[in-house]
Amino acid sequence: QVQLVESGGGLVEPGGSLRLSCAASGRTFGSYAMGWFRQTPGKEREFVAAISRSGGSPYYADSVKGRFTISRDNAKNTGYLQMNSLKPEDTAVYLCALRSGGSGGSVYPSPLHYDSWGQGTQVTVSS
Repeated sequence: QVQLVESGGGLVEPGGSLRLSCAASGRTFGSYAMGWFRQTPGKEREFVAAISRSGGSPYYADSVKGRFTISRDNAKNTGYLQMNSLKPEDTAVYLCALRSGGSGGSVYPSPLHYDSWGQGTQVTVSS
């Protein structure tokens, strides 16, 4: 099973930016669809963004559309989440996930679709 490690979280003021990275072990990163989710205490895991195996078909939650950008570099086995215009309500632990199989151009907004998860990175938006 592929191992995932997120990085890039931290404390940022409202309106600021962060870029999260998701580094995957192994050589088959390009065969997985990828998603980013976030979670706060007492709440269910929330979909943020997803991207297909090849890097096409980016799909976003309405709450982050126009502010966040998901991308991936299959040659580096790494996925990214660029977060701009951050708001206090974006505060959460952000997790990346990979899904094996499925159609090449598909994206998956449900956490139930994913096989592998990272441990998460904390993002705090506060002044």
